[in-house]
Amino acid sequence: MEDEQIISLFWARDERAIEELAHRHGGLCRAMALRMLGSFQDAEECLSDALMAAWNSIPPRRPEKLSAYLARLTRNQALKRRRDSERLKRGGGELNLAYEELDECLPDPESTEQCWLQRELSAALERFLRGLPAAERRLFLRRYWGCESLRELAAAFGWSESKVKSMLFRTRKKLRDYLIKEGFACECGFPDAGHE
Repeated sequence: MEDEQIISLFWARDERAIEELAHRHGGLCRAMALRMLGSFQDAEECLSDALMAAWNSIPPRRPEKLSAYLARLTRNQALKRRRDSERLKRGGGELNLAYEELDECLPDPESTEQCWLQRELSAALERFLRGLPAAERRLFLRRYWGCESLRELAAAFGWSESKVKSMLFRTRKKLRDYLIKEGFACECGFPDAGHE
């Protein structure tokens, strides 16, 4: 089934939409969650949560690219699961859980200035990515958004792992220089030579 047909099922509130979406794009999203979490069970649960989030958000949203939309929902679920796991490892417990439950009721603690800076940084990052050659942009996004390993990227692009590492290193350096030029201070250290 094509994406437009699946979206039509969502708009008609036909539950087959979830099944069709999972069939069409679930493999990609499951693999991304698995790379991020290292657990097949956690990846399955993230995909399931992402499918439910799609059900709850379409309509009113009408995604232009359904695969990217589901991938973003899955990635957000995986990041949340990872944060929760790390919190529990640090002894999060019931108190933190109670505070998290209150987060749904409280306004966002970020200031207007922080929100504005985040939007500006996102826009600068988009401009940077649009200015990259297509292969370099795909490599960067697959590594840092899709969390693919160097080995997976080398196989996908038909390059050596060394070439992938070098390209990613050079692209990160270009990004750092670009963001500094755009007025975003980079307080992190960045080596002048060598690779990861």
